[in-house]
Amino acid sequence: MILYAIPTPLGGPPADALPAPALETIRTLKDFAVENAKTARAFLGAVGMNVRELNIQVIENDVTPLLKPLREGRPLGLLSEAGCPAIADPGALLVEAAQRAGFRVVPLVGPSSIVLALMASGLEGQRFAFCGYLPRESAQRAQRIRELEQRSRRERETEIFIETPYRNDALLGALVATCRPATRLCVAADLTLASESIATRSIAEWRRAMAPIGRRPAVFLLLADPG
Repeated sequence: MILYAIPTPLGGPPADALPAPALETIRTLKDFAVENAKTARAFLGAVGMNVRELNIQVIENDVTPLLKPLREGRPLGLLSEAGCPAIADPGALLVEAAQRAGFRVVPLVGPSSIVLALMASGLEGQRFAFCGYLPRESAQRAQRIRELEQRSRRERETEIFIETPYRNDALLGALVATCRPATRLCVAADLTLASESIATRSIAEWRRAMAPIGRRPAVFLLLADPG
């Protein structure tokens, strides 16, 4: 049996974000493991499914019971809040469990905020690393930023990270205060939405004109100057 990893829209209707073959596959499923039941029902309803007929289970720390449909011979869909499941997402636990149990895992085509941001950043696309969330505490966060900047310079590697929307502006301020003037920083917010903004500037340029990001989903990309 198959566990389908299903990307969900970053914003807007599913038909605008997912290709027809992926939508067709989703509509064949009856069992889903999800990050959030409310948003999962909204997504499944939007693709034309009767959510009252579906088995929707929320991912918890113990994901073993969620494999029950696979063990009973039925395919299972994995849904995250937005973008690709199992990337900065609790669905990774379910994918790991499915792999360990010998089930096939099939990723469906759909949006990834990390990849979209990198595509539009103009930064190094041959070598990059996703670093997840940075520390919340200011001193630890500044130290982590310095480490990432040093790694970026040493490896000529784009460092990619994210933040909870209400801490976006604090992270931007820390990056601008900590990084060297020639380091380039891209902030990609509200990807795929009408309010989308993607800006890549040197730290020196950010310091001269730094507008608030606000509480919007955002991806941060950093590339240090090798000089």
